Amino acid sequence: MSLNIRPVFSAMVRNPSGAVLVALEIAIAIAVLVNSVGIVAQRIEEIDRPTGIDQSSSFTILFGGLTSGFDAASAIQQDLAYLRGVPGVIDAVATEGIPLSGDGDDEAFYSQSGRQGARADASILQVDEQGLKTLGVTLVAGRNFRADEIQLLSKGHLGEEPAVAIVTQHFARALFPSGDALGKTLYDGQGNPLAIIGITHDFMGPHLSNHAYDSVMLPQIPGGYGFYNCIVRTQPGRARAIMQVAERHLAASNPQRIIFLAHTLSWFKRQQDSQNRAMALFLTAVTALILVVTCLGIFGLTTFNVSTRTKQIGTLRAVGARQRDVVAHFLLENAIVLAMGMLVGCTLALGIGYWLTTRYQVPRLNLAYLGLGVLLLGAIGQLAAWQPARKAAAVPPSVATRTI
Repeated sequence: MSLNIRPVFSAMVRNPSGAVLVALEIAIAIAVLVNSVGIVAQRIEEIDRPTGIDQSSSFTILFGGLTSGFDAASAIQQDLAYLRGVPGVIDAVATEGIPLSGDGDDEAFYSQSGRQGARADASILQVDEQGLKTLGVTLVAGRNFRADEIQLLSKGHLGEEPAVAIVTQHFARALFPSGDALGKTLYDGQGNPLAIIGITHDFMGPHLSNHAYDSVMLPQIPGGYGFYNCIVRTQPGRARAIMQVAERHLAASNPQRIIFLAHTLSWFKRQQDSQNRAMALFLTAVTALILVVTCLGIFGLTTFNVSTRTKQIGTLRAVGARQRDVVAHFLLENAIVLAMGMLVGCTLALGIGYWLTTRYQVPRLNLAYLGLGVLLLGAIGQLAAWQPARKAAAVPPSVATRTI
């Protein structure tokens, strides 16, 4: 017996509500599946990305003034002098942002004045001439800051703007794709010019987002608002012990301020990674649940169709239809429902992916995920219909034709 699509369509048209509902369920499942896989892959990639800094041997201490007369500039100088003199410390620097922590300033920079030309967002790190050594970051081109270029941010000096900057390779390529960023001038959101005097290898700044490797270092000593971090790099294996000693000493050395936190940079990276893992596990669980519900819907629809078409099945068997022809009939019907749902689902998946990209700067949806999602859901959907279809084929023609 040859099987064609016309009788399959005729059977579906007589009772379309179930097929439409399952098709919508499939559409939602494919949209959620594809975008969830994309987000989970992105989160896993973020966990595995190298930080580019010596995180395992570094820690930070966050200070804040308790009184309006707190002299942050003087306190920073005293703190750095102490920290740089502690045995086992390689170097220390004061800054407002904490690498890998999510705590720091972001700003948009432009290749031309007046917010013109190419634009790239970057994390900002205020450092002195010891900043690169403290972070364990090396220059690939240009030079480091000089001591005479470092500006003090304190009361009465907040309006001064730096004239030079050091940027990461990733940021340099984003703003100057031709590859000649060294010596060029970039402009911040207020139109202030900054000459690029150095380019470092890529490292992660405070924000582990889409522009994690985009960092701009400015020759400034923070503390203008009474808050600052001291980042300390130690010899391998000594970060935690030195941090505990330094925290006790610094807490007692200046009663006009308070220590808000003291953690290793590895601790901040673990915190960020735990958030990514939690998101990945949540999306995986939700996607798996939606797939299970979708398979139950397909199974239920096929089972319902089999139970309501017993006489039709018997007639087909009586006129020569083999068991495999009956199975093929219901699988073809299920394939049509799957195809309709996937067509709507692919459109919905692309729309949601575009919205996530424009609204939340999520990377664009990889079309490979869309193809794999269609294949996966198609295979699972057909397997869900396989058992009810086999049950239909197993009904003897004599029994089916007597059923009313």
